[in-house]
Amino acid sequence: MSLMPKRPVLDRVRSFEEVALGLPEDVAVKEASRCLQCKSPRCVTGCPVQVDIPAFIRLVRERRYREAIRKIREKNSLPAICGRVCPQEEQCQGVCVLGVKGVPCNIGALERFVADLEFEEGYDHPAGRPATGFRVAVVGSGPAGLTAAAELAKLGHEVCIFEALHKPGGVLMYGIPEFRLPKRIVEAEVEYVKSLGVRLELDRVVGLSDTVEELLRDYDAVFIGTGAGLPNFLGVPGENLCGVYSANEFLIRSNLMKAYEFPKYDTPVRVGLKVAVIGGGNVAMDAARTALRLGAGEVHVVYRRTEKEMPARFDEVVNARDEGVVFDFLTNPVAFHGDSKGWVSKVECVRMLLGEIDESGRGRPVPVVGSNFLMDVDTVVVAIGVSPNPLVPRTTPGLEIGGHGEVRVDPVTCETSIRGVFAGGDIATGSATVISAMGAGKRAALGIDRFLALQQGRGGR
Repeated sequence: MSLMPKRPVLDRVRSFEEVALGLPEDVAVKEASRCLQCKSPRCVTGCPVQVDIPAFIRLVRERRYREAIRKIREKNSLPAICGRVCPQEEQCQGVCVLGVKGVPCNIGALERFVADLEFEEGYDHPAGRPATGFRVAVVGSGPAGLTAAAELAKLGHEVCIFEALHKPGGVLMYGIPEFRLPKRIVEAEVEYVKSLGVRLELDRVVGLSDTVEELLRDYDAVFIGTGAGLPNFLGVPGENLCGVYSANEFLIRSNLMKAYEFPKYDTPVRVGLKVAVIGGGNVAMDAARTALRLGAGEVHVVYRRTEKEMPARFDEVVNARDEGVVFDFLTNPVAFHGDSKGWVSKVECVRMLLGEIDESGRGRPVPVVGSNFLMDVDTVVVAIGVSPNPLVPRTTPGLEIGGHGEVRVDPVTCETSIRGVFAGGDIATGSATVISAMGAGKRAALGIDRFLALQQGRGGR
């Protein structure tokens, strides 16, 4: 059972206000008191950015909240974001000793608790190292780019982030809905990174307005953190009908372009009464819950395996179901059918059975012959994953690319096949979690710092 209080279902289902309300102080202190303060804390090894979790929880227990957030920020530059969207149940909380026989300590909720207090009271600005004279360009302002930029600035380097869109934040801004991650939180965390001395250039599309090769003329190193923005599709007949969206387009229209405030913001999204969302991950849950808030009368999540195999976080599935989303498991679309005007009107599906375990560790979905049926729809959102953004790799000669479009990097330093060019996050791994992208940004910052130190030793700046 979750400790986190939530907005009542009837209040939230047509509202984009944040659903999770944060822990009250007495609950937070009580939860912090459950921590065993292990001498060899497994939670720290489970954290991709290596936050000293027992130390910050001890400070919460002692009601020393300002010190607690400082302790977190020693390792994590985006704690208010991580406290909301990180899959702690699979990482730090997943290895908590308390979870062996009972309920693990709710590390994520405690992180959000102190980060929200900091948001209300104002941010501290840690002293960085003396300026090194080196300049680093960071391409992309998502979680990997923001983390790399913050860490590099703390190390004394001059950093400029190049962002293609008119708002910074990457997937944090355009991909995750307001009701799960309020944009004021993203904006505040971006401002914190800027307060470290990081410069931000918006509407700069590296690969078009600039190239990596050109950046290397003005900067001593480049970090590529452009994410995984290329939507995957099913490749079935009718997928080009009007009313069939990729999850990317659907969520960008709502989150970044504020379609939910139409006509105040001139970004229409046609939803209709019945929506089908294809997929079973967090993005599918976000799209389904967004569709409800945009006025859909009935929303179905169509997923080819069972609930047990869904990659979405448990809490997000619970939230979606509580809000009225219908789940159609062991069901897979094979075609979309349209009306006389070219708008989608039906999804043709087939029933599935799970066969032998495949490379994902789950049962392979096998179609049941002759089980085809039609589902009436007004809108379809395809949320079956994304691939690395191809623009920078395509415009950077000499950059080694893997079989799935990912930039190949050294696993420790994050350096690419081009000297002085580093990469991390979804552009290097394919679609993954916010915190794993942050971990890559942190590794890359350390790799860049070592690279620049060697340049200095060879007579560089």
